[in-house]
Amino acid sequence: MAGKTVISVENVSMTFNMNKEKIDSLKEYFIKLAKRQLRFKQFTALKDINFTISKGEIVGLMGLNGSGKSTLLKIIAGVMKPTTGRVAVKGSIAPLIEVGAGFNADLSGRENIFLNSYLLGFNKKYINDHLDEIIEFAELGEFIDVPLKNYSSGMKSRLGFAIATAVDPDVLIVDEVLAVGDFKFQQKCHKKIKELMDGDTTVLIVSHNINQIKELCTRCIWLEKGKMIADGPSEEVCAKYANQ
Repeated sequence: MAGKTVISVENVSMTFNMNKEKIDSLKEYFIKLAKRQLRFKQFTALKDINFTISKGEIVGLMGLNGSGKSTLLKIIAGVMKPTTGRVAVKGSIAPLIEVGAGFNADLSGRENIFLNSYLLGFNKKYINDHLDEIIEFAELGEFIDVPLKNYSSGMKSRLGFAIATAVDPDVLIVDEVLAVGDFKFQQKCHKKIKELMDGDTTVLIVSHNINQIKELCTRCIWLEKGKMIADGPSEEVCAKYANQ
């Protein structure tokens, strides 16, 4: 899809230092650290990733566990900085990357709506104007005033999705959130994403569900062991992925 570039990923690589030996206690760790006896090995999560995404595109990220999908989303969302390369995102981002991120377990669902909304940059008037809409979409009913520590992971996901999509962000980033919840709620999420698409929101989705990617996405990027294997129309990339 031609149009203004909203997300630009240029030569992005991400490496982590991992401890090579077993350490049984924090005390042992600091002793070895002080004596410079810690040995590390490098793990490359992403290597030389390049792509651009245009305004209004809905793009799926596919790959096995450990392929680098979630790391890439966190870099695009600004949660992590790449070891090398750069990422540029134009406009506001609503990230749905980790269930419960930004939530306080001791606060009620209602209180967490305000807390999470402030973190996303919404003002109090906007939150009050959309409060009923968020509660209704999340389908929490009387549980909205119950502390979040009593919520299931599905309830937290529904609340997080309802908050993030209460505004029309320029970029919506979704990491496996649509896999949580019953079929009816997943269909509602799909419908909401399509509404955002019609409003020119750019959507980036991670999913292991090939049918979900084909249904929602116009384009798919396939990652494997930190490298980009394919980038193209969803039907084509999903077919290659299924036949690997």
